[in-house]
Amino acid sequence: MTAASSPTPGLRIRKAAVLGAGVMGAQIAAHLTNAGVETVLFDLPAKEGPKSSIALKAIANLAKLSPAPLADKALAASIIPANYDDDLDHLKDVDLVIEAIAERMDWKLDLYKKIAGHLSKTAIIASNTSGLSINTLAEALPEEMRHRFCGVHFFNPPRYMHLVELIPTRLTDKNVLDGLEAFLVTTVGKGVVIAKDTPNFIGNRIGVFSMLSAMYHTDQFKLGFDTVDALTGPALGRPKSATYRTADVVGLDTMAHVIKTMADTLPDDPWHQYFKAPVWLQGLIDKGALGQKTGGGFYKKVGKDIVVLDVEKQDFRPSEQKPSDEVAAILAIKDPAEKFSKLRASSDPQAQFLWASFRDLFHYSAYHLADIADTARDVDFAIRWGYGWKLGPFETWQAAGWQQIAEWINEDIKAGKAMSNAPLPAWVTDGRKGVHGKDGSYSASANADKPRSQHPVYQRQLFPDPILGEKFDTGSTVWENDGVRLWTLGDDGIGIISFKTKMNTVNDHVLDGIQHAIKLAEEKLKAVVIWQTGEPFSAGADLKGALGLLKDGKFDDFEHMVANFQRTSMAIKHALVPVVSAVRGMAFGGGCEFQMHSARTVAALESYIGLVEAGVGLLPAGGGLHELAIRAAKANPADPFEELKKVFETVAMAKVSASAFEAKNLGLLRDSDVVVFNAYELLYVAKQVANALAESGYRPPLPANAIPVAGDVGTATFKASLANLQAGYFASPHDIDIATRIADTLCGGVIERGSTVDEEWLLALERKHFVELAKTEKTQARIAHTMSTGKPLRN
Repeated sequence: MTAASSPTPGLRIRKAAVLGAGVMGAQIAAHLTNAGVETVLFDLPAKEGPKSSIALKAIANLAKLSPAPLADKALAASIIPANYDDDLDHLKDVDLVIEAIAERMDWKLDLYKKIAGHLSKTAIIASNTSGLSINTLAEALPEEMRHRFCGVHFFNPPRYMHLVELIPTRLTDKNVLDGLEAFLVTTVGKGVVIAKDTPNFIGNRIGVFSMLSAMYHTDQFKLGFDTVDALTGPALGRPKSATYRTADVVGLDTMAHVIKTMADTLPDDPWHQYFKAPVWLQGLIDKGALGQKTGGGFYKKVGKDIVVLDVEKQDFRPSEQKPSDEVAAILAIKDPAEKFSKLRASSDPQAQFLWASFRDLFHYSAYHLADIADTARDVDFAIRWGYGWKLGPFETWQAAGWQQIAEWINEDIKAGKAMSNAPLPAWVTDGRKGVHGKDGSYSASANADKPRSQHPVYQRQLFPDPILGEKFDTGSTVWENDGVRLWTLGDDGIGIISFKTKMNTVNDHVLDGIQHAIKLAEEKLKAVVIWQTGEPFSAGADLKGALGLLKDGKFDDFEHMVANFQRTSMAIKHALVPVVSAVRGMAFGGGCEFQMHSARTVAALESYIGLVEAGVGLLPAGGGLHELAIRAAKANPADPFEELKKVFETVAMAKVSASAFEAKNLGLLRDSDVVVFNAYELLYVAKQVANALAESGYRPPLPANAIPVAGDVGTATFKASLANLQAGYFASPHDIDIATRIADTLCGGVIERGSTVDEEWLLALERKHFVELAKTEKTQARIAHTMSTGKPLRN
């Protein structure tokens, strides 16, 4: 994409205010702060102590939450605590206000009246309500402000859930909506779905119905809560928390409140009779067992065991999460049409439960499509991004054979088996093959297919999240082997290297492929981006291949593989064209080392980066330690040891960053590396960065021939700190051996402090220690254990 066609920017939002410092408000404030937006967090004035202590406590609490709302704990200090008595003046220079107080219409309306006079003439006001009418809320604002008001519904937890529902009122200005959408997509990193102003909008309307349907059928087919969770989790492409564990995490009181909102606000819904908490759910709430926050709900932990409520016994029993053999076999079938056919035909209660739950979800989604969403795509994305399903309800139905499923649903409605006898809308059975096709996705309200949004912000997503059957231009292959593909997208002269291995691990084909691709790029292209078509960036070296060489005693071959790894990192670092790594998800071991040697890394916020080799009894030997030693020497030539102190623990303890910001703190990303909030924009930004480097006359760094090192004194100092760990039984002798070798490599070996060495010296040290460790029984046991269990072995 050329600069001329570069997408228009979103709103320029310098400062925001979040009203309400509860669970959602505080975490929305945290995520806006992650995104570099100065944020004021308001709450009621406290009756005792500092007036803003409610907001202050909420900010302090952010550091304790898991998963962490802040991408860097230090950001908590940037959130400004405030209260409605003393601090309304803050609002005069705020560009965006997000209200996130309790779901009480009267409270919200009172608050809007209170703040209206303090806002600037351009401030945008939004409510994070999960289901109240946005049009009704707008009425509390002065008329001249109503065109700047809409709903902005984040899903919990706001940092990690991709979905934000944007809900315009009848009067919301289109420019306000477009600007807000661009801001939410690029700056905040979200997937935006435009929802109609109906109770619970799209995500919770369909998602909560799906849970209610599962609860109703749990009863009908007399299944255990743990059995239902075994059926409705990863086996269906949904999160591990499935149905009842999700309810425990959300909070059973919150769940009951959402169900009551549906009952109160949807009196004419044909499924209205099911909008009530089942007896056993209400029973738990009455006992104060509200789920995870009270230590128990449907599940609780007893010692190390997880026990589950047994309704018949009115007591807890050990949880046995597994489907019957017959249903497990059906769920393993790859072809969706065959899978659904077998589920419907089976007499196993678990299969009947699954068919009934899907049937009622499809029925409900189709019946309400015209009212709640512009297109079927909006429903599918809302459920995928807000509930973590791999496929939305319409995609699942279409994949399983649209007309056949529709016929079965109609049969069940006629036979009185469906939860409601409401008819399927006529469009369902008009001979269509589904709702997603080459012309876009079906809009029931417009009775037409509509393409994806033409909003300019989506030009930045070269490979957006595809809806069922959607294909994007996969570019032109320049060269490929069994390990990598070098390709171009458009005619900008920027090559893209993508790996072909499982989890994008690194083997000889990948190593040779990268080196060859870089040589070709130097001849034909102006820059290269290393980008994977899916997460992770790379899980590191192919341990299976490495262990095979060690078991067969082929140590020369093993050493050759390590040397080839280093050659690849050096080829990336010293390429005559800029090599930019575009990282999202895991970048472990060799993956981390490749990005360290790139001219620049562009990392998605959710990047989990680490030199993890110590965990399998090795040390980083793809140039990672050599690169850290060079960076330490550059940062402090007089005393590199000061800099090495910061990174030694990171490597010796195999630390992994919990965000791209944390990777900068750990020294695994550089200050000059770029962080992108929307992972779907990663390739676009990486290409822009690569192009800018190329256009500025990029030259690779000159070989470092005089690197000052910390020497034997540095290694001895590190060893002294390790002695305390061993004495306290925090580290095994093998852990100490690995850490000592890491220290020796970082400090440049057994030479005097302040000596200078060249790059090859440091690389040779890496290789020596790596191969010596690999020959030990304990390291080989660690590698084998990690490969078979996925967990580290402490030996």
